[in-house]
Amino acid sequence: MRFAALATDYDGTLARDGVVDGGTIAAIRRFRASGRKLILVTGRQVPDLERVFPAVRLFDAVAAENGGVLWLPPSGAETPLAPPPPPALVAALRGAGVAPLDFGRVIIASNASAAAAIGRVLEQTRAAYRIILNRESLMLLPEGVDKATGFRAAARALDLAPAAVAGIGDAENDEAFLAECGLFAVVANAIEPLRERAGFVARSGWGAGVTELIDRILRESTR
Repeated sequence: MRFAALATDYDGTLARDGVVDGGTIAAIRRFRASGRKLILVTGRQVPDLERVFPAVRLFDAVAAENGGVLWLPPSGAETPLAPPPPPALVAALRGAGVAPLDFGRVIIASNASAAAAIGRVLEQTRAAYRIILNRESLMLLPEGVDKATGFRAAARALDLAPAAVAGIGDAENDEAFLAECGLFAVVANAIEPLRERAGFVARSGWGAGVTELIDRILRESTR
């Protein structure tokens, strides 16, 4: 496995219950020390990532808000890849009593249980937005924006060919960016449709599965 970079999802992949363990952070450091690049591809917003995962600054690029924002931790540059949520849509969601609602620079986040109500609002407003599910979470993003959007922007920023990147994830919204990578990998706790597509299925779940992939890439690159 000769890859120049690793792209990983956060929740359910790198992190378990929102936390990345010390062993996984050590593996990330080993990967970085080898001269390779690190990309994080996540539905989380940048301020939240900085709060829950201080080691995020080990990453060269972060595709946040499910592909809506590109953040480059080394320089601090943060670039929205789509417009902010339109006020009319925000007002319609609030008027319909949709809850919870969390607004980022591009993303509107909620729970999967609100999918039907949000779908009705989209029909009424004809907003060019679509629902993206991630297990129990729901994200509302402009049409054409997903994790692949953010991954491609990150790869360009780092001067990487997508084929040179090994990608790993666990859930529905990861499929878009994994399909662009040179390796489509999943952790052991990934949903079955992703496991069926994967070229590499880790024996372990969550961060231990990411560590397994990292160690394999480093080991096989020396052969």
